[in-house]
Amino acid sequence: MSTTDAARAERRPTKLHLGCGKKFIPGFYHVDVLPAPHVDLVSRVERLPTISDNTIELIYAAHVLEHFSRKEYRAVLQEWYRVLAPAGILRLAVPDFAACAKLYHEQGLRDGLTGLVGLIVGGQRDEYDFHKMVFDEPLLTRELRAIGFRDVRRWDWRTTEHARIDDYSQAYLPHMEKDTGTLMSLNLEAVK
Repeated sequence: MSTTDAARAERRPTKLHLGCGKKFIPGFYHVDVLPAPHVDLVSRVERLPTISDNTIELIYAAHVLEHFSRKEYRAVLQEWYRVLAPAGILRLAVPDFAACAKLYHEQGLRDGLTGLVGLIVGGQRDEYDFHKMVFDEPLLTRELRAIGFRDVRRWDWRTTEHARIDDYSQAYLPHMEKDTGTLMSLNLEAVK
């Protein structure tokens, strides 16, 4: 184990950035299945055996949950619930299926294989980049409450400590039109 790996292993995380990809958020412990210089733990995110029960203050997972199937995602949420401390926050962003359906109804697949298609089926850039589940606010809220979360609410990316990190929680169509476009990400926080 290198000195850097040993230092990372000794650090006790309180904020997790799960499925971080290429996005680095200062102050977070980064977990991703693909290695990168900022990734603290190269691992899948559905099981976190190196993280103790009831120890994490905040989990941030932007456009990660939809990569698990309809038979898997509840177990993933239960695992994330396990590691959260009492009053800990799970901050989720997932493609908003209701927004996708509305835009499709209004415009169809006007922009071909970009935009809506990517939100629904994933970017498909590698073996992990496929979407297996869709969510809208009532479904995800109900599932979070069934696991034991309380105070499920929307969150605004502009008010977070990671607002400067342009990630999929800020997914708008047309792309990058954050003032005039439609937010295509369902951003929900749930408190343990």
